[in-house]
Amino acid sequence: MVDAADAPAEGPVERLDAVTLAVTDMARSVAFYETLGFGRASGGGAATFTTFRAGPGFLNLQHQPAGPDQGGRWGRVIFFVDDVDAMHRRAVAAGLHPETAP
Repeated sequence: MVDAADAPAEGPVERLDAVTLAVTDMARSVAFYETLGFGRASGGGAATFTTFRAGPGFLNLQHQPAGPDQGGRWGRVIFFVDDVDAMHRRAVAAGLHPETAP
């Protein structure tokens, strides 16, 4: 079995750095991830933003109060690419509509 960390990178994305999840109950969410063994790097149950280490990357929790104005937000994913301008051009050429330019 090949270890994913040892596999050569394919494509322009070099690595996943962080995933941020929107949570409505920070204290409960922090307790959940700590129970699973995630090591907390910052924040905590009373914080609006908490970071856990996940190997070389991070799992972030961002407090998002429950309500009708959430706009479908769930979080975000942060990844590194070899050329951000080329990635932007690739997205636009594929018919995607990025909200901002790099």
